[in-house]
Amino acid sequence: MTEVKVRLFANLKEIAGTSELKLGGDTVLEVLEALVRQFPGLKDRIFETTASDPILCGYVNVFLNGDNITHLDGLDTKVSDYDELGVLPPVSGG
Repeated sequence: MTEVKVRLFANLKEIAGTSELKLGGDTVLEVLEALVRQFPGLKDRIFETTASDPILCGYVNVFLNGDNITHLDGLDTKVSDYDELGVLPPVSGG
């Protein structure tokens, strides 16, 4: 199992009480599942809770080493040691 640096932003950081942590997993999905196991309050902020299979909330963006996972293999994207996963909720400005 690989170890990935996970960076949380905005309200996700506030819910978890940290902006950065390391988690294990072989895919983006496994890393995110480890994240919500450690911080259950993040589950409904990251995943659609009504879906039977894991689906990201439509407004959450996940980046692997700066690349949006929607342009890779989505939740099935493989991760490697020293990768960085960024999880960003929607942000608005005025």
